[in-house]
Amino acid sequence: MSAPGNRPAPELIEGGFGVEIADAPLLHNGLNLADIAHVLALRERGIVADEPAGRLLGVLLDAHKTPVEEFGYDPAFGEAYNSRERRFTAEIGTDAGWLHAGRPRREAVRIAMRLRLRRDALDLIDAACDVVRATSTLAAEHAETFMADQTYLQHAQPSTFGHYLLSFAYPVQREIDRLFDDLAWVNRSPAGAGGVNGSRLGYDRSRVAERLGFDGVIEHTRDAMWQADGLIKIVSTAVSLVTTLAKLAEDLEIWSSTEFDYVSLADGHTRSSVLMPQKRNPYALTMVRGEAGVLIGRLTGMFAISKTPSARSDNLIFAYGEVPRALELAGKATRLMAGVIAGLSVNAERMYDALEGGFSQAADLADYILATCGLDYRTAYDVVGTCLRTASAQGLRGVDITAAMLDEAARERTGEPLGLTDAELHDVLDPRAIVSTRVVVGGAAPDVVRDMARRCLADAEASAARSRELRTAFDAAESALLQAAADAAELSR
Repeated sequence: MSAPGNRPAPELIEGGFGVEIADAPLLHNGLNLADIAHVLALRERGIVADEPAGRLLGVLLDAHKTPVEEFGYDPAFGEAYNSRERRFTAEIGTDAGWLHAGRPRREAVRIAMRLRLRRDALDLIDAACDVVRATSTLAAEHAETFMADQTYLQHAQPSTFGHYLLSFAYPVQREIDRLFDDLAWVNRSPAGAGGVNGSRLGYDRSRVAERLGFDGVIEHTRDAMWQADGLIKIVSTAVSLVTTLAKLAEDLEIWSSTEFDYVSLADGHTRSSVLMPQKRNPYALTMVRGEAGVLIGRLTGMFAISKTPSARSDNLIFAYGEVPRALELAGKATRLMAGVIAGLSVNAERMYDALEGGFSQAADLADYILATCGLDYRTAYDVVGTCLRTASAQGLRGVDITAAMLDEAARERTGEPLGLTDAELHDVLDPRAIVSTRVVVGGAAPDVVRDMARRCLADAEASAARSRELRTAFDAAESALLQAAADAAELSR
């Protein structure tokens, strides 16, 4: 056992304490609140007398007012907790030692991380709500902007840009719901867990949780200290959210190219080439895609460092910084994507020209032949495919197909003509008419899209309101805690 006070090796200061101290800016506020709640609990139980409790609360309140860069965290004196202890001891002597009563250092830091993460989670929820708002609003505006929806970057079937956009609003809203679930795990208190099995000091765990604005305690004391599954989950949700947005970013990057010219990014989301005057690079989309990749790496890293025996600090020491930074980066990417969507210009004419110039009505035509001519779908599919190959070779479009061309293809395939007329085929080949038939739940018909957009927008507003309520509750709990500390410090004088 090493003797107390032995100075750490320089390489340990650099590669150990220095790495941990780098996370102090993320934890400073939470450490102050955790320490204040702990001292108030000790005072209420009569474990520490009023006078030393008041002096200790006084320095903690002063620490809370001190910007982190002025506080004096120094890896030469250990990680953040020990660095704080040194400062408090220099100010009030052995009264600072009451901070250790009934808890290890990791308890304070675990609490501080959760206090930080609940704010980060709300920030990310708010950013995701902005994405759903922007996407729903743009989708409603483009419920009748007709385009060829794509699979594998090939024309699939006629649709609208509004319907396409809503395919991102729904998964983002699901990520918002998951973030609220993750927040419910984060907002539980590990305070009073002791080393592994609680404390003999009669610590009121529920009271401390209430003072800190937590929804309750993490029941099992060992679980409270060592499990990281919830941390992995919230990072996973953040990564999933940004990965969804990266898919949209990839599509928009392709569609904003000269070759497609479906959309244009606002000038504020692009960056000019320093060499080629004609180029406006979709820089914002590049950043979102890259940030998704970085976040995937961070999630993988969380899994890697969590693969330890139980009751090891490896994963949590690094989680103190990695998890808040992951949520912070996810928030930046999400806010950026919300801005891109809100500022997007859509070239509806170009979208329709591309739609009309292709053969995206092929599946509808096969369906119509099946229903009208009594052919099975595979035979109808083959007839249409034969007809389209002929039309393409002649430089024709899907809208140019005639009943005579279909009869010729049918004779080749079945030996018999279909007997359809050009008048019958008009609406079957018209992309707009095709979209109007998509009135099933979730379909692309304009009124269906508008209704979905309205409900997505309402869901985002409800989520944003819920976030505001939680933030207000957190603010109120922390303000009340600080006031209780100030009152106790004043009474002890």
